[in-house]
Amino acid sequence: MRLLRILKILFVVLRFGLDEFILAHQRTAFLRVTLNWLLFFRDTDTPRAPRLRLALESLGPIFVKFGQMLSTRRDLMPTDLADELAKLQDQVPPFPSAQAIALLETNFGKPLDQVFARFDETPIASASVAQVHFAELPDGREVAVKVLRPGIARVIEHDLDLLDAAAGLLERFWADGRRLKPREVVAEFSKHLHDELDLMREAASASQLKRNFATSRLLLVPEIYWDWCSESVMVMERMHGIPVSQVDEIRAAGVNIPKLAADGVEIFYTQVFRDGFFHADMHPGNVQVARDGRYIALDFGIMGTLTDTDKHYLAQNFIAFFRRDYKRVAEVHIESGWAPANTRVDELEAAIRSVCEPIFDKPLREVSFGRVLLRLFQTSRRFGIEIQPQLVLLQKTLLNIEGLGLQLDPELDLWKTAKPWLERWMSEQIGWRGFVKALQEEAPHYATLLPQLPRLLHQRLHDQRLDQLEELLAMHYRQTQLRNLWLMAITAVLMAMLVWMVYAALK
Repeated sequence: MRLLRILKILFVVLRFGLDEFILAHQRTAFLRVTLNWLLFFRDTDTPRAPRLRLALESLGPIFVKFGQMLSTRRDLMPTDLADELAKLQDQVPPFPSAQAIALLETNFGKPLDQVFARFDETPIASASVAQVHFAELPDGREVAVKVLRPGIARVIEHDLDLLDAAAGLLERFWADGRRLKPREVVAEFSKHLHDELDLMREAASASQLKRNFATSRLLLVPEIYWDWCSESVMVMERMHGIPVSQVDEIRAAGVNIPKLAADGVEIFYTQVFRDGFFHADMHPGNVQVARDGRYIALDFGIMGTLTDTDKHYLAQNFIAFFRRDYKRVAEVHIESGWAPANTRVDELEAAIRSVCEPIFDKPLREVSFGRVLLRLFQTSRRFGIEIQPQLVLLQKTLLNIEGLGLQLDPELDLWKTAKPWLERWMSEQIGWRGFVKALQEEAPHYATLLPQLPRLLHQRLHDQRLDQLEELLAMHYRQTQLRNLWLMAITAVLMAMLVWMVYAALK
Protein backbone atom coordinates (compact mmCIF):
# COMPACT_ATOMS: atom_id res chain seq x y z
CA MET A 1 0.00 0.00 0.00
CA ARG A 2 2.71 2.45 0.99
CA LEU A 3 4.86 1.41 -1.98
CA LEU A 4 1.95 2.06 -4.35
CA ARG A 5 1.45 5.49 -2.77
CA ILE A 6 5.13 6.33 -3.23
CA LEU A 7 4.98 5.20 -6.86
CA LYS A 8 1.92 7.35 -7.48
CA ILE A 9 3.60 10.39 -5.92
CA LEU A 10 6.72 9.77 -8.01
CA PHE A 11 4.59 9.48 -11.16
CA VAL A 12 2.79 12.78 -10.38
CA VAL A 13 6.11 14.52 -9.60
CA LEU A 14 7.55 13.47 -12.96
CA ARG A 15 4.33 14.12 -14.88
CA PHE A 16 4.07 17.73 -13.72
CA GLY A 17 7.80 18.42 -13.78
CA LEU A 18 8.15 18.97 -10.05
CA ASP A 19 11.67 17.57 -10.26
CA GLU A 20 12.45 21.23 -11.05
CA PHE A 21 12.15 21.93 -7.32
CA ILE A 22 14.13 18.90 -6.18
CA LEU A 23 16.91 19.10 -8.76
CA ALA A 24 17.34 22.87 -8.80
CA HIS A 25 20.72 22.71 -7.09
CA GLN A 26 23.86 22.94 -9.24
CA ARG A 27 25.05 19.57 -7.98
CA THR A 28 21.98 17.85 -9.47
CA ALA A 29 21.48 19.96 -12.59
CA PHE A 30 22.75 17.15 -14.84
CA LEU A 31 19.96 14.85 -13.55
CA ARG A 32 17.34 17.41 -14.47
CA VAL A 33 18.73 17.70 -17.99
CA THR A 34 18.69 13.91 -18.31
CA LEU A 35 15.08 13.68 -17.10
CA ASN A 36 13.94 16.39 -19.48
CA TRP A 37 15.56 14.47 -22.34
CA LEU A 38 13.99 11.15 -21.32
CA LEU A 39 10.54 12.67 -20.60
CA PHE A 40 10.49 14.93 -23.63
CA PHE A 41 6.74 14.42 -24.09
CA ARG A 42 5.69 16.14 -20.86
CA ASP A 43 4.67 19.80 -20.77
CA THR A 44 7.12 21.87 -18.74
CA ASP A 45 6.45 25.15 -20.53
CA THR A 46 3.65 25.94 -18.08
CA PRO A 47 4.96 28.03 -15.13
CA ARG A 48 5.99 26.06 -12.04
CA ALA A 49 3.22 27.41 -9.79
CA PRO A 50 0.23 26.05 -11.80
CA ARG A 51 2.03 22.73 -12.23
CA LEU A 52 2.51 22.47 -8.45
CA ARG A 53 -1.17 23.24 -7.81
CA LEU A 54 -2.37 20.63 -10.34
CA ALA A 55 -0.01 18.04 -8.87
CA LEU A 56 -1.34 18.57 -5.34
CA GLU A 57 -4.92 18.28 -6.61
CA SER A 58 -4.00 14.97 -8.27
CA LEU A 59 -2.52 13.57 -5.06
CA GLY A 60 -5.71 13.95 -3.04
CA PRO A 61 -7.25 15.86 -0.13
CA ILE A 62 -4.32 15.80 2.31
CA PHE A 63 -1.96 17.26 -0.27
CA VAL A 64 -4.62 19.82 -1.25
CA LYS A 65 -4.88 20.85 2.38
CA PHE A 66 -1.11 21.05 2.60
CA GLY A 67 -1.12 23.34 -0.42
CA GLN A 68 -3.71 25.55 1.24
CA MET A 69 -1.54 25.81 4.33
CA LEU A 70 1.50 26.63 2.21
CA SER A 71 -0.42 29.46 0.56
CA THR A 72 -0.77 31.14 3.97
CA ARG A 73 2.99 30.96 4.69
CA ARG A 74 3.85 33.94 2.54
CA ASP A 75 6.67 34.73 4.91
CA LEU A 76 8.35 31.57 3.61
CA MET A 77 6.93 30.91 0.15
CA PRO A 78 7.87 32.70 -3.08
CA THR A 79 5.05 34.98 -4.20
CA ASP A 80 4.20 33.10 -7.40
CA LEU A 81 3.73 29.81 -5.53
CA ALA A 82 1.71 31.36 -2.70
CA ASP A 83 -0.65 33.14 -5.13
CA GLU A 84 -1.28 29.99 -7.14
CA LEU A 85 -1.76 27.69 -4.15
CA ALA A 86 -4.33 30.12 -2.76
CA LYS A 87 -6.58 28.98 -5.64
CA LEU A 88 -6.91 25.49 -4.21
CA GLN A 89 -10.51 24.78 -3.28
CA ASP A 90 -11.43 22.54 -0.37
CA GLN A 91 -14.17 20.76 -2.31
CA VAL A 92 -13.51 17.05 -1.80
CA PRO A 93 -15.82 14.26 -3.02
CA PRO A 94 -17.82 12.86 -0.07
CA PHE A 95 -17.28 9.35 1.22
CA PRO A 96 -20.24 6.91 1.03
CA SER A 97 -23.11 7.61 3.40
CA ALA A 98 -23.15 3.95 4.45
CA GLN A 99 -19.68 4.43 5.94
CA ALA A 100 -20.82 7.57 7.76
CA ILE A 101 -23.81 5.73 9.22
CA ALA A 102 -21.67 2.76 10.29
CA LEU A 103 -19.18 5.09 12.00
CA LEU A 104 -21.97 6.95 13.81
CA GLU A 105 -23.63 3.72 15.00
CA THR A 106 -20.29 2.45 16.28
CA ASN A 107 -19.72 5.75 18.06
CA PHE A 108 -23.17 5.86 19.70
CA GLY A 109 -23.39 2.10 20.30
CA LYS A 110 -26.93 1.88 18.92
CA PRO A 111 -28.82 2.07 15.60
CA LEU A 112 -28.96 5.54 14.12
CA ASP A 113 -32.77 5.70 14.22
CA GLN A 114 -32.54 5.45 18.01
CA VAL A 115 -30.24 8.48 18.12
CA PHE A 116 -31.86 10.85 15.61
CA ALA A 117 -35.48 11.34 14.66
CA ARG A 118 -34.25 12.09 11.14
CA PHE A 119 -30.86 11.80 9.43
CA ASP A 120 -30.14 13.09 5.92
CA GLU A 121 -27.90 10.55 4.24
CA THR A 122 -26.78 13.04 1.57
CA PRO A 123 -23.97 15.17 3.02
CA ILE A 124 -24.40 18.94 2.86
CA ALA A 125 -20.65 19.59 2.85
CA SER A 126 -17.46 17.59 2.42
CA ALA A 127 -13.89 18.55 3.27
CA SER A 128 -10.47 16.92 3.54
CA VAL A 129 -10.92 15.25 6.91
CA ALA A 130 -14.68 15.25 7.55
CA GLN A 131 -18.13 15.75 6.09
CA VAL A 132 -21.39 17.17 7.45
CA HIS A 133 -24.93 15.77 7.47
CA PHE A 134 -28.13 17.45 8.65
CA ALA A 135 -30.24 15.61 11.22
CA GLU A 136 -32.93 16.10 13.87
CA LEU A 137 -32.74 15.12 17.53
CA PRO A 138 -35.66 13.25 19.17
CA ASP A 139 -36.82 16.49 20.83
CA GLY A 140 -37.12 18.21 17.44
CA ARG A 141 -33.93 20.28 17.49
CA GLU A 142 -32.27 20.58 14.08
CA VAL A 143 -28.58 19.73 14.12
CA ALA A 144 -25.53 19.43 11.88
CA VAL A 145 -23.50 16.24 12.38
CA LYS A 146 -19.80 16.38 11.48
CA VAL A 147 -18.15 12.97 10.92
CA LEU A 148 -14.47 12.24 10.38
CA ARG A 149 -13.56 10.32 7.25
CA PRO A 150 -13.10 6.60 8.02
CA GLY A 151 -9.43 5.65 8.22
CA ILE A 152 -8.34 9.26 7.69
CA ALA A 153 -5.85 9.11 10.58
CA ARG A 154 -3.92 6.26 8.96
CA VAL A 155 -3.92 8.00 5.57
CA ILE A 156 -2.73 11.22 7.16
CA GLU A 157 0.16 9.51 8.97
CA HIS A 158 1.34 7.86 5.76
CA ASP A 159 1.08 11.07 3.75
CA LEU A 160 2.77 13.12 6.46
CA ASP A 161 5.70 10.69 6.48
CA LEU A 162 5.98 11.07 2.72
CA LEU A 163 5.69 14.85 2.93
CA ASP A 164 8.44 14.96 5.53
CA ALA A 165 10.68 12.81 3.34
CA ALA A 166 10.00 15.06 0.34
CA ALA A 167 10.69 18.14 2.46
CA GLY A 168 14.02 16.63 3.48
CA LEU A 169 14.97 16.22 -0.18
CA LEU A 170 13.93 19.79 -0.93
CA GLU A 171 15.96 21.08 1.99
CA ARG A 172 19.01 19.22 0.80
CA PHE A 173 18.89 19.70 -2.96
CA TRP A 174 16.75 22.80 -3.68
CA ALA A 175 18.66 26.07 -3.79
CA ASP A 176 16.14 27.81 -1.50
CA GLY A 177 15.54 24.73 0.62
CA ARG A 178 17.46 25.75 3.74
CA ARG A 179 16.01 29.25 3.82
CA LEU A 180 12.40 28.11 3.33
CA LYS A 181 12.69 25.37 6.01
CA PRO A 182 10.28 22.88 4.37
CA ARG A 183 10.55 20.34 7.19
CA GLU A 184 9.46 22.96 9.72
CA VAL A 185 6.53 23.80 7.46
CA VAL A 186 5.51 20.12 7.32
CA ALA A 187 5.79 19.90 11.12
CA GLU A 188 3.51 22.93 11.49
CA PHE A 189 1.03 21.41 9.02
CA SER A 190 1.11 18.14 10.96
CA LYS A 191 0.24 19.94 14.19
CA HIS A 192 -2.76 21.74 12.67
CA LEU A 193 -3.95 18.58 10.94
CA HIS A 194 -3.82 16.50 14.12
CA ASP A 195 -5.74 19.23 15.93
CA GLU A 196 -8.46 19.03 13.26
CA LEU A 197 -8.71 15.26 13.77
CA ASP A 198 -9.97 15.80 17.33
CA LEU A 199 -13.55 17.02 16.99
CA MET A 200 -13.86 17.42 20.77
CA ARG A 201 -11.16 20.08 20.50
CA GLU A 202 -13.07 21.80 17.70
CA ALA A 203 -16.28 21.63 19.74
CA ALA A 204 -14.52 23.22 22.71
CA SER A 205 -13.25 26.03 20.46
CA ALA A 206 -16.76 26.67 19.16
CA SER A 207 -18.09 26.73 22.72
CA GLN A 208 -15.42 29.25 23.77
CA LEU A 209 -16.14 31.52 20.82
CA LYS A 210 -19.87 31.37 21.54
CA ARG A 211 -19.25 32.33 25.16
CA ASN A 212 -17.07 35.24 24.09
CA PHE A 213 -19.89 36.59 21.90
CA ALA A 214 -22.79 35.59 24.12
CA THR A 215 -24.11 39.17 24.29
CA SER A 216 -23.00 40.22 20.81
CA ARG A 217 -25.40 41.72 18.29
CA LEU A 218 -22.96 40.89 15.47
CA LEU A 219 -22.06 37.20 15.53
CA LEU A 220 -23.92 33.91 15.92
CA VAL A 221 -22.10 30.71 16.88
CA PRO A 222 -23.87 27.31 16.90
CA GLU A 223 -24.65 25.59 20.19
CA ILE A 224 -22.64 22.42 20.83
CA TYR A 225 -24.62 19.38 22.00
CA TRP A 226 -21.99 17.70 24.14
CA ASP A 227 -23.95 14.51 24.88
CA TRP A 228 -23.59 13.51 21.22
CA CYS A 229 -19.95 14.57 20.72
CA SER A 230 -16.77 12.51 20.64
CA GLU A 231 -13.31 12.71 19.04
CA SER A 232 -14.74 11.54 15.69
CA VAL A 233 -18.26 13.05 15.82
CA MET A 234 -19.46 16.58 16.56
CA VAL A 235 -23.14 17.48 16.82
CA MET A 236 -24.07 21.16 16.83
CA GLU A 237 -27.01 23.44 16.25
CA ARG A 238 -28.04 23.76 12.62
CA MET A 239 -27.66 27.34 11.45
CA HIS A 240 -29.85 28.90 8.76
CA GLY A 241 -28.03 31.54 6.76
CA ILE A 242 -26.93 32.76 3.35
CA PRO A 243 -23.33 32.08 2.21
CA VAL A 244 -21.43 35.34 2.51
CA SER A 245 -20.29 35.06 -1.11
CA GLN A 246 -23.90 35.37 -2.38
CA VAL A 247 -24.06 39.15 -2.13
CA ASP A 248 -27.16 39.56 -4.31
CA GLU A 249 -29.17 37.17 -2.15
CA ILE A 250 -27.98 38.91 1.01
CA ARG A 251 -29.01 42.27 -0.43
CA ALA A 252 -32.40 40.83 -1.46
CA ALA A 253 -32.96 39.76 2.16
CA GLY A 254 -32.83 43.44 3.14
CA VAL A 255 -29.44 43.33 4.86
CA ASN A 256 -27.51 46.62 5.02
CA ILE A 257 -24.41 45.61 3.03
CA PRO A 258 -22.03 48.46 4.05
CA LYS A 259 -22.91 47.90 7.72
CA LEU A 260 -22.41 44.16 7.29
CA ALA A 261 -18.93 44.72 5.85
CA ALA A 262 -17.97 47.05 8.72
CA ASP A 263 -19.40 44.59 11.27
CA GLY A 264 -17.10 41.87 9.90
CA VAL A 265 -14.07 44.04 10.59
CA GLU A 266 -15.34 44.83 14.09
CA ILE A 267 -15.89 41.13 14.83
CA PHE A 268 -12.36 40.28 13.80
CA TYR A 269 -10.71 42.99 15.88
CA THR A 270 -12.92 42.15 18.85
CA GLN A 271 -11.75 38.53 18.69
CA VAL A 272 -8.10 39.50 18.34
CA PHE A 273 -7.69 42.51 20.63
CA ARG A 274 -10.33 41.86 23.26
CA ASP A 275 -10.24 38.07 23.56
CA GLY A 276 -6.92 37.00 22.04
CA PHE A 277 -8.85 34.07 20.54
CA PHE A 278 -9.93 34.24 16.91
CA HIS A 279 -11.43 32.15 14.12
CA ALA A 280 -8.45 31.63 11.79
CA ASP A 281 -10.18 30.01 8.81
CA MET A 282 -12.76 32.59 7.76
CA HIS A 283 -12.97 31.86 4.05
CA PRO A 284 -16.41 32.24 2.38
CA GLY A 285 -17.30 28.57 2.92
CA ASN A 286 -17.11 29.01 6.69
CA VAL A 287 -19.11 32.24 6.98
CA GLN A 288 -22.84 32.80 6.50
CA VAL A 289 -25.18 35.73 7.07
CA ALA A 290 -28.46 35.44 8.98
CA ARG A 291 -31.48 37.25 7.59
CA ASP A 292 -31.36 39.66 10.51
CA GLY A 293 -27.92 40.84 9.36
CA ARG A 294 -25.74 38.95 11.83
CA TYR A 295 -22.77 36.84 10.80
CA ILE A 296 -22.76 33.08 11.39
CA ALA A 297 -19.42 31.38 12.07
CA LEU A 298 -18.90 27.75 11.05
CA ASP A 299 -16.05 25.22 11.18
CA PHE A 300 -13.79 25.84 14.16
CA GLY A 301 -10.95 23.47 13.31
CA ILE A 302 -8.34 26.25 13.09
CA MET A 303 -8.37 28.86 15.86
CA GLY A 304 -5.68 31.42 16.62
CA THR A 305 -4.58 32.62 20.04
CA LEU A 306 -2.50 35.57 21.19
CA THR A 307 -0.69 35.82 24.51
CA ASP A 308 -0.24 39.02 26.48
CA THR A 309 3.29 39.16 25.09
CA ASP A 310 1.95 38.95 21.53
CA LYS A 311 -0.52 41.72 22.27
CA HIS A 312 2.19 43.89 23.80
CA TYR A 313 4.31 43.39 20.71
CA LEU A 314 1.40 44.33 18.45
CA ALA A 315 0.56 47.35 20.59
CA GLN A 316 4.08 48.74 20.46
CA ASN A 317 4.24 48.22 16.71
CA PHE A 318 0.85 49.77 16.04
CA ILE A 319 1.62 52.82 18.18
CA ALA A 320 4.94 53.38 16.42
CA PHE A 321 3.31 52.71 13.06
CA PHE A 322 0.57 55.32 13.52
CA ARG A 323 3.20 57.81 14.69
CA ARG A 324 5.38 56.94 11.68
CA ASP A 325 8.16 56.15 14.13
CA TYR A 326 9.88 53.46 12.06
CA LYS A 327 12.95 53.45 14.26
CA ARG A 328 10.81 52.36 17.20
CA VAL A 329 9.23 49.61 15.05
CA ALA A 330 12.73 48.33 14.27
CA GLU A 331 13.78 48.54 17.93
CA VAL A 332 10.73 46.58 19.06
CA HIS A 333 11.59 43.80 16.61
CA ILE A 334 15.10 43.55 18.04
CA GLU A 335 14.05 43.95 21.69
CA SER A 336 11.51 41.15 21.32
CA GLY A 337 14.24 38.81 20.10
CA TRP A 338 12.54 38.16 16.78
CA ALA A 339 15.22 40.01 14.84
CA PRO A 340 18.82 38.88 15.41
CA ALA A 341 20.60 40.92 18.08
CA ASN A 342 23.25 42.03 15.58
CA THR A 343 20.66 43.59 13.23
CA ARG A 344 21.43 47.22 12.45
CA VAL A 345 18.53 49.39 13.59
CA ASP A 346 19.06 51.95 10.84
CA GLU A 347 18.95 49.33 8.05
CA LEU A 348 15.80 47.68 9.40
CA GLU A 349 14.26 51.12 9.94
CA ALA A 350 14.93 52.06 6.30
CA ALA A 351 13.38 48.80 5.04
CA ILE A 352 10.23 49.29 7.13
CA ARG A 353 9.96 52.91 6.02
CA SER A 354 10.02 51.82 2.36
CA VAL A 355 7.00 49.60 3.02
CA CYS A 356 4.94 51.90 5.21
CA GLU A 357 5.68 55.45 4.10
CA PRO A 358 3.95 55.29 0.68
CA ILE A 359 0.61 54.33 2.22
CA PHE A 360 0.36 57.57 4.21
CA ASP A 361 0.16 59.50 0.95
CA LYS A 362 -2.97 57.64 -0.21
CA PRO A 363 -6.59 57.73 0.90
CA LEU A 364 -7.14 55.03 3.48
CA ARG A 365 -9.68 53.17 1.35
CA GLU A 366 -6.98 52.64 -1.29
CA VAL A 367 -4.67 50.91 1.17
CA SER A 368 -4.78 47.17 1.85
CA PHE A 369 -3.81 46.65 5.47
CA GLY A 370 -3.37 42.94 4.82
CA ARG A 371 -0.98 43.60 1.94
CA VAL A 372 1.02 46.03 4.05
CA LEU A 373 1.38 43.36 6.73
CA LEU A 374 2.35 40.87 4.04
CA ARG A 375 5.11 43.15 2.74
CA LEU A 376 6.34 43.67 6.29
CA PHE A 377 6.61 39.89 6.69
CA GLN A 378 8.53 39.66 3.42
CA THR A 379 10.87 42.42 4.61
CA SER A 380 11.30 40.58 7.90
CA ARG A 381 12.43 37.48 6.03
CA ARG A 382 15.28 39.45 4.46
CA PHE A 383 16.60 40.34 7.91
CA GLY A 384 16.31 36.82 9.29
CA ILE A 385 13.35 37.70 11.52
CA GLU A 386 11.41 34.67 12.73
CA ILE A 387 7.69 35.15 12.13
CA GLN A 388 5.69 33.53 14.92
CA PRO A 389 3.02 31.02 13.76
CA GLN A 390 0.22 32.79 15.65
CA LEU A 391 0.99 36.04 13.80
CA VAL A 392 1.04 34.20 10.47
CA LEU A 393 -2.48 32.99 11.30
CA LEU A 394 -3.38 36.56 12.19
CA GLN A 395 -2.09 37.83 8.85
CA LYS A 396 -3.91 35.05 6.97
CA THR A 397 -7.17 35.82 8.76
CA LEU A 398 -6.77 39.55 8.21
CA LEU A 399 -6.41 38.95 4.49
CA ASN A 400 -9.54 36.76 4.57
CA ILE A 401 -11.50 39.43 6.43
CA GLU A 402 -10.32 42.15 4.11
CA GLY A 403 -11.26 40.07 1.08
CA LEU A 404 -14.73 39.32 2.46
CA GLY A 405 -15.29 42.95 3.42
CA LEU A 406 -14.26 44.32 0.05
CA GLN A 407 -16.36 41.67 -1.72
CA LEU A 408 -19.38 42.91 0.21
CA ASP A 409 -18.55 46.63 0.00
CA PRO A 410 -15.77 47.84 -2.35
CA GLU A 411 -15.89 51.22 -0.57
CA LEU A 412 -15.03 49.65 2.78
CA ASP A 413 -12.40 51.67 4.62
CA LEU A 414 -10.68 48.97 6.66
CA TRP A 415 -8.39 51.34 8.54
CA LYS A 416 -11.13 53.79 9.47
CA THR A 417 -13.21 50.90 10.80
CA ALA A 418 -10.33 49.27 12.64
CA LYS A 419 -8.54 52.30 14.06
CA PRO A 420 -11.04 53.04 16.91
CA TRP A 421 -10.70 49.46 18.10
CA LEU A 422 -6.93 49.59 17.94
CA GLU A 423 -6.76 52.91 19.80
CA ARG A 424 -9.18 51.71 22.47
CA TRP A 425 -7.32 48.46 22.96
CA MET A 426 -3.92 50.18 23.14
CA SER A 427 -5.32 52.61 25.72
CA GLU A 428 -6.66 49.70 27.75
CA GLN A 429 -3.36 47.84 27.55
CA ILE A 430 -0.65 50.47 28.07
CA GLY A 431 -2.37 53.76 28.97
CA TRP A 432 -3.98 55.04 32.18
CA ARG A 433 -7.05 52.90 31.54
CA GLY A 434 -4.77 49.90 31.22
CA PHE A 435 -3.18 50.70 34.58
CA VAL A 436 -6.60 50.98 36.25
CA LYS A 437 -7.78 47.78 34.57
CA ALA A 438 -4.69 45.91 35.78
CA LEU A 439 -5.32 47.13 39.34
CA GLN A 440 -8.94 45.95 39.11
CA GLU A 441 -7.86 42.54 37.86
CA GLU A 442 -5.26 42.18 40.61
CA ALA A 443 -7.53 43.53 43.37
CA PRO A 444 -8.89 40.07 44.41
CA HIS A 445 -5.32 38.83 44.79
CA TYR A 446 -4.38 41.89 46.83
CA ALA A 447 -7.48 41.43 49.02
CA THR A 448 -6.33 37.89 49.79
CA LEU A 449 -2.69 38.82 50.25
CA LEU A 450 -2.93 41.98 52.40
CA PRO A 451 -4.36 40.32 55.58
CA GLN A 452 -1.57 37.76 55.36
CA LEU A 453 1.24 40.30 55.10
CA PRO A 454 2.00 40.61 58.89
CA ARG A 455 2.18 36.82 59.25
CA LEU A 456 4.23 36.44 56.06
CA LEU A 457 6.58 39.23 57.19
CA HIS A 458 7.00 37.64 60.62
CA GLN A 459 7.58 34.26 58.99
CA ARG A 460 10.15 35.76 56.65
CA LEU A 461 11.99 37.44 59.53
CA HIS A 462 11.86 34.20 61.49
CA ASP A 463 13.14 32.26 58.47
CA GLN A 464 15.85 34.87 58.00
CA ARG A 465 16.92 34.47 61.64
CA LEU A 466 16.96 30.72 61.19
CA ASP A 467 19.04 31.15 58.05
CA GLN A 468 21.46 33.37 59.99
CA LEU A 469 21.60 30.87 62.86
CA GLU A 470 22.23 28.02 60.42
CA GLU A 471 24.96 30.04 58.79
CA LEU A 472 26.59 30.76 62.20
CA LEU A 473 26.39 27.10 63.16
CA ALA A 474 27.86 26.10 59.82
CA MET A 475 30.66 28.65 60.28
CA HIS A 476 31.27 27.38 63.82
CA TYR A 477 31.31 23.82 62.52
CA ARG A 478 33.80 24.73 59.78
CA GLN A 479 36.00 26.56 62.31
CA THR A 480 35.82 23.60 64.69
CA GLN A 481 36.74 21.21 61.90
CA LEU A 482 39.67 23.43 60.92
CA ARG A 483 40.84 23.66 64.54
CA ASN A 484 40.59 19.90 64.91
CA LEU A 485 42.68 19.44 61.77
CA TRP A 486 45.37 21.73 63.16
CA LEU A 487 45.36 19.88 66.47
CA MET A 488 45.68 16.57 64.71
CA ALA A 489 48.54 17.89 62.59
CA ILE A 490 50.38 19.31 65.63
CA THR A 491 49.78 16.08 67.57
CA ALA A 492 51.14 14.04 64.68
CA VAL A 493 54.25 16.23 64.50
CA LEU A 494 54.83 16.00 68.28
CA MET A 495 54.35 12.22 68.22
CA ALA A 496 56.83 11.96 65.37
CA MET A 497 59.37 14.09 67.30
CA LEU A 498 58.83 11.98 70.44
CA VAL A 499 59.35 8.73 68.58
CA TRP A 500 62.52 10.12 67.00
CA MET A 501 63.91 11.28 70.41
CA VAL A 502 63.20 7.88 72.01
CA TYR A 503 64.81 6.12 69.07
CA ALA A 504 67.88 8.40 69.30
CA ALA A 505 68.24 7.81 73.09
CA LEU A 506 68.05 4.03 72.73
CA LYS A 507 70.57 4.10 69.96
